Amino acid sequence: MANPARVSVSSTLLQSAPHQAVRLPAAPPSVSKCELQVQHHGRGKPPRVSFACLASRLHSTEPAYVAEAMLAGQTIGPCSAVELDARIRKHLKKPEFSPSAYDTAWVAMVPLPDSDPQAPCFPRCVEWILQNQHSSGSWGINEFGLLANKDIMLSTLACIIALKKWNIGSCHIRRGLEFIGRNVSTVKNEQIVSPVGFNLIFPGMLNHAITMGLEFPVRETDISGILHLREMELTRLAEEKSCGKEAYLAYVAEERLVNLLDYNQVMKFQRKNGSLFNSPAATAAALVHYYDNKALQYLDSIVRIFGGAVPTVYPQNIYYQLSMVDMLEKIGISRHFSSDINTILDKAYISWLQREEEIIQDVETCAMAFRLLRMNGYDVSSDELSHVAEASTFHNSLEGYLSQTNSLLELYKASKVCLSENELILENISNWSGRLLTEKLCCNGTNRIPIFGEVEYTLKFPFYATVEALDRKRNIEHFDSRVSEPLKTKNLLCHVNQDLLDFAVQDFSFSQSIYQDELSHLERWEKENRLHELRFLRKGSLINCYLSAAATISAHEFSDARIACAETIALVLVTDDFFDVGASKEEQENLIALVEKWDQHHQVEFYSEQVEVVFSALYTTVKQIGEMASAVQNLDVTKHLDETWLHYLRSAATEAGWRWSEYVPTVEQYMTEAVTSFGMGPIILTSLYLVQQKLENHIIKDPEYNELLKLMGTCGRLLNDTQGFERESSDGKLNVISLRVLHSEGSMSIEAAQEVIQESIASCRRDLLRLVVREERVVPRPCKDVFWRFCKTAHLFYCHTDGFSSPKEMLCTMNAIFREPLKLQITSPLAVQSEK
Repeated sequence: MANPARVSVSSTLLQSAPHQAVRLPAAPPSVSKCELQVQHHGRGKPPRVSFACLASRLHSTEPAYVAEAMLAGQTIGPCSAVELDARIRKHLKKPEFSPSAYDTAWVAMVPLPDSDPQAPCFPRCVEWILQNQHSSGSWGINEFGLLANKDIMLSTLACIIALKKWNIGSCHIRRGLEFIGRNVSTVKNEQIVSPVGFNLIFPGMLNHAITMGLEFPVRETDISGILHLREMELTRLAEEKSCGKEAYLAYVAEERLVNLLDYNQVMKFQRKNGSLFNSPAATAAALVHYYDNKALQYLDSIVRIFGGAVPTVYPQNIYYQLSMVDMLEKIGISRHFSSDINTILDKAYISWLQREEEIIQDVETCAMAFRLLRMNGYDVSSDELSHVAEASTFHNSLEGYLSQTNSLLELYKASKVCLSENELILENISNWSGRLLTEKLCCNGTNRIPIFGEVEYTLKFPFYATVEALDRKRNIEHFDSRVSEPLKTKNLLCHVNQDLLDFAVQDFSFSQSIYQDELSHLERWEKENRLHELRFLRKGSLINCYLSAAATISAHEFSDARIACAETIALVLVTDDFFDVGASKEEQENLIALVEKWDQHHQVEFYSEQVEVVFSALYTTVKQIGEMASAVQNLDVTKHLDETWLHYLRSAATEAGWRWSEYVPTVEQYMTEAVTSFGMGPIILTSLYLVQQKLENHIIKDPEYNELLKLMGTCGRLLNDTQGFERESSDGKLNVISLRVLHSEGSMSIEAAQEVIQESIASCRRDLLRLVVREERVVPRPCKDVFWRFCKTAHLFYCHTDGFSSPKEMLCTMNAIFREPLKLQITSPLAVQSEK
């Protein structure tokens, strides 16, 4: 494979208009000479770049382009590589929350207990309001550079009321009133996203401000129209009879101004830390009306932590850290922050075991924690989700009453991480959350709320049928749309989104350039081994073989493993077609004899030229891979690879023998051979030898390894037989479906047999995932992950057809991963419409 071209990747993201695609180059960043070593694979073979030394240095640290940029002092994106890496790690260890002008204003309104005359309990918050008014007269986060949005209008009104309450900042109040007057049309604009409870809170606060003597430069008709929003909302609420309604009214506790709830109804939602819903604003609003020592201590603690400005929600460290872990995984860069992620997950697991409110009482956090912890090998029980096992209990929560899409989506994702058919809680959650998400799509369409794009994707493509490389690209391209649903005001992480995006864009672009070089190498390998001369071989299958390898081993550090895996998959296809349609009985026996002799194969004559081509390609490639693997393992493993290939070929020969003799095996006989003849033995072993630095012989011989291989092979074979049934039936060939029908003696239809096979696939998949995520025993977790990723790749290839037999079916996926540059979608908030 030729050296990657030394092409500079632009680190500056183009500014674009809403919904405009930003095209980014797929060319690789420069790679220093010290990071590459050239390996010669036999005489007359062109050198191929090996990233083995690069992989060992970068396994859990920086990606290649970051490492080189660090050495060269170059910049990536708006800051240097060192700064970018350090900032992400800092965010992971200690999330930074944007100050919320709205919440700070409510905390500023809390009076000092037993003071006469009344004075602010938190004067630092009042001072912050005075020091942080924008030149426009507004307060709040101006995230998208807009003059006004409902979030800013709400924050500005709250700050005005806080200043008026303490008779301070008359100039600030005047400028704030003028800002609201200029932008009053924003309040009733249904095309602009509304914070939770906006139609209650803003009119209620406006009415209160008027009673305080504040004069708004707004027409009386506009005032009346805004107040009418509240009346309509109160009418709607009066007709509802829901436990969730009480939680909602307590959350928008500012509406105490109209006495919708009494003190006891509000305070029953108080948490152990003294807060209401971990919300400074809701807690402060309650304190404005009723003294509560625990609530006061809560506010005092966050003012001490954050100074004069408080965030929208606190504590939220677990949620935001888990969200970052989730995002790092989705955009494909989690491997570079593995130690930080492990620390976060360890802490989250302790919180989970201790059933801390921060992780258990918030539906979205609880579901996300369950999914991430379980998928990363922590022992978590689905019983902790029993409080949302039914739709009715979910609707009784605040998130359920608000029908929050994020919470529903997290619950649906969590429900899919099922390890046993007995996890009925997860099954129930999957049923009702999937139904509600589908209803949301039908009612709202996919263009109104950005998150609906992810909802549609998640419902359409189960997590076990997606692959990292494709998911990674999609998540990067839709990164800007991945915003949280609005609370009463925003609580964004400072700068972190841009840091993650810069990192992910560069990492993907570098990976894509390596993929292209590796694909060129494989095309040369195919010609050098004369595989293109084999007439029986499926056309266009090579790129599918590489797609399968890249989808499974996507990290660019593992170039050797990916290429060896692709070559092995290609050889499995060659030998599969050789035994299936391409060879006579004598040729098949000749190939087996040659492989049995292996290094002494010269003692056996080639029966035909095509036997010579097939064996030579197999022998040469396995020897080259064996040399690389032996160097990685510091042990000669070539013989083990040869034995694994021989085991696979004998199984393929057994199946061919059945066809020659017209023998009809039992389903059990068929599956015994079919699991082996699916070819995962040599494919998995080749991959693991180059991914795992120390794969000792006792691991490969352990029952756990054999069970992983059996489950993966069974799942793959059943998927293959399902999609190949019609084609093979028309060719007069047997597979597991036709055998089940045949041996049932008329008691089972084709449809019934297919249903049984689907159940078997689901069972194998669950059992495989359970082995992968359970506590590490003999097989190391990185090795078990390879089995799971191969399972996901098999689901991708056999989703609608046999991807290996129909290359065109996979063309879109190939282009997306290997050729098409990133296109980032920039979404304007004006295009986002509120769900409520």
